Amino acid sequence: MNLNFLQNLLRILDSRMETPQPYGWFHLMWFAISLIAAFALCVWHRKGGDERRVRKVVFSVAVTVIVLEIYKMINFSFSYENGITFDFQWYAFPWQFCSTPMYVGFLTGIFRKGKVHESLCAYLATYAIFAGTAVMFYPTTVFIDVIGINIQTMICHGSMITVGIYLLYTEYVKLEHQTILKAMPVFAATLLIAVILNEIAYYSGLLETDNFNMFFVSRHCDPSLPVYSIVQGIVPYPWCLLLYIFGFTAAAYVMLLIAMGIRALSRKLHSRKAVPQTV
Repeated sequence: MNLNFLQNLLRILDSRMETPQPYGWFHLMWFAISLIAAFALCVWHRKGGDERRVRKVVFSVAVTVIVLEIYKMINFSFSYENGITFDFQWYAFPWQFCSTPMYVGFLTGIFRKGKVHESLCAYLATYAIFAGTAVMFYPTTVFIDVIGINIQTMICHGSMITVGIYLLYTEYVKLEHQTILKAMPVFAATLLIAVILNEIAYYSGLLETDNFNMFFVSRHCDPSLPVYSIVQGIVPYPWCLLLYIFGFTAAAYVMLLIAMGIRALSRKLHSRKAVPQTV
């Protein structure tokens, strides 16, 4: 890639804009793009997604999001006001709940059909689609005044909806209750890593100078996650984690139930159309 082109691209992405408002033109435009992308993938693979094709799609999306995440880290960490200075912003360390789909998607493209592959896909079609939907419907904290970062966050969260709908519509991820059970180990693993990172941050002394709260569940940081912050203030920490797991799993399961309901309704409507009309 031409170096001048890359420099110009980064300069454009780093340009300032008025901070987008929830349900303003910028938000709605990217929400529509994520749904249009999902529709295009579903039409393209309307007869179902074979393993090779699904792995290619999910892997490509994951790589795109990872590249944009690297750009975000560069944007947040480098300053050019008084020469070039670097200060890593630990609060933005890429292991939040909404960061995990890019890693899971990357692994989905690597692992071939099997239990691990199925669990990764189940996670993308349940937990990840819930995370993306939650932010895209309520994006109060994701927008700033930098063009590139706003594009990055919309692609990151919008792609969770796109990939989730694609996997559910093609029924590559089976629309059955057992799917949530397949997804749970992946969620548990990502949460465990977050807890370990939070403890490392505390015992290393990082919290003395920086904010570091992965999944917003650190017992060493002030509660900040909506609803969970109320629980965290009155319930012992181990029970907080259990409630966190239960709450997010319930929300992910609702996503699966919605997809199952839509399929049942669609089949019912098609069966009615197929019945010959009598006079």
